[in-house]
Amino acid sequence: MATPSSHSHPFPPAVNRSLSPAPNLKLVRVSPISASKSDPPASNKNTEEETSTSSLIVSERRREKRGLINAEELKQREARERREEVNRKIASRKAISVILRSEAAKAFIEKKRGPNNSKRLLPRTVLEALHERITALRWESALKVFELLQEQLWYRPNPAMYMKLIVMLGKCKQPEKAHELFQAMIDEGCVMNHEAYTALLSAYSRSGLFDKAFFLLEEMKDTPNCHPDVQTYSILIKSCLHVFAFYKVQVLLSDMASQGIRPNTVTYNTLIDAYGKAKMFKEMEMTIVEMLREKDCEPDVWTMNSTIRAFGSSGQIETMEKCYEKFQSAGIQPNIKTFNILLDSYGKTGNYEKMSAVMEYMQKYHYSWTIVTYNVVIDAFGRAGDLKQMEYLFRLMRSERIKPSCVTLCSLVRAYGQAGKAEKIAGVLRFIENSDVRLDIVFFNCLVDAYGRMGCFAEMKGVIEMMKKKGCKPDKITYRTMIKAYSIAGMTSHAKELQDLVESAAAAPLRLPKPDF
Repeated sequence: MATPSSHSHPFPPAVNRSLSPAPNLKLVRVSPISASKSDPPASNKNTEEETSTSSLIVSERRREKRGLINAEELKQREARERREEVNRKIASRKAISVILRSEAAKAFIEKKRGPNNSKRLLPRTVLEALHERITALRWESALKVFELLQEQLWYRPNPAMYMKLIVMLGKCKQPEKAHELFQAMIDEGCVMNHEAYTALLSAYSRSGLFDKAFFLLEEMKDTPNCHPDVQTYSILIKSCLHVFAFYKVQVLLSDMASQGIRPNTVTYNTLIDAYGKAKMFKEMEMTIVEMLREKDCEPDVWTMNSTIRAFGSSGQIETMEKCYEKFQSAGIQPNIKTFNILLDSYGKTGNYEKMSAVMEYMQKYHYSWTIVTYNVVIDAFGRAGDLKQMEYLFRLMRSERIKPSCVTLCSLVRAYGQAGKAEKIAGVLRFIENSDVRLDIVFFNCLVDAYGRMGCFAEMKGVIEMMKKKGCKPDKITYRTMIKAYSIAGMTSHAKELQDLVESAAAAPLRLPKPDF
């Protein structure tokens, strides 16, 4: 690292090298030296004239030769520069072709397929396009590309490709499509194993089709080489916990024991996390004790994060800190999620000194802030009414090129609503118009609540129109928030008009709250 006293030039001067600028080279014409001051004889004069003439001829030839050499060097230099320019253009075209290759592949695949070209596409082109769509969860487009893949002359059924598609369809809540692909695997003669059954079972359970998922689980038990393993049970347990079906979880755990399948660390972490979010602390602690008894299941950072989140989110700060110390003494090192949980817990309970201490620790040991970190601290300062610090962190977040999320905007709107800053909320809405942030029902409900708190009923009613333009339907929380605002202001007629809409509005899905970290 350069010090203030170091030389500004990266390279020191060479030894014995003159630092003064080199003088310009000047061509000096030297006149011929005569033999004497007296007039020479005629013969000597002729000789001198011949010598002078020959010297001039030689000098002219030298200049001409030097001129030819310079011209030749100039031509060579120009040719070399032209070659370099051509090479740069070729390299640029290659770079552009690499960048545009994926987009060109997409456009090529989406074109109308002719009879001669449709079955002779390059494998890499089709497989890359399929992989991109699976990764982006674009299931409709992915299935179209897969149909094109099956038409190729070089196509051979691949169970791994089928399972990737089935998992994607499960994530996209398309269990029927997943079942169609599962049946296609059987029809094409793919060797079925427990992984293929687990992928379909996951698709059913993610969509809440537990009857089909449990039926498939029983079918796996009776199918050779397809018996369920710990991953199969862990996936089904996680889906049941999402909808608070704890009794089904106990059935699955008993079934695992009868099958001789022991839970692993992932299974225990799933249970600990779900019990913690449901505030079932006794069951959570019993699960941790049971986990510690297992020889092959050691707690990890996920166990620590789930435990301290459970106590921190319920305001049990002292218990949270004790658990954190115990996990650290056991050799488990925190990660960025751990610090986000601590910041969130301290911020929501008003322990701003401890919150600042965590921030200083992160800075000291070079933990880079993520979008979750910014969301947590922005929300904390907003709840505390420190709008200046909140706005500073929002600007810092954008300067770090971290894109604000819907959670960030909810924190800003909530803080401005509590402070009665309607003009600031208008600024947030202008920011949204110039960005590509995808808004959800939570943001609109937060906006309705903020306007209702300030008595801006025209703006509050305008949020409903805004939701329609964004393709978002109001739910029960939306209308109940508006009814509460009208009732507080004594506008009972407006509140009664919305009563009927509450019953017809969609209810929020009954799921475990998913934290931002």
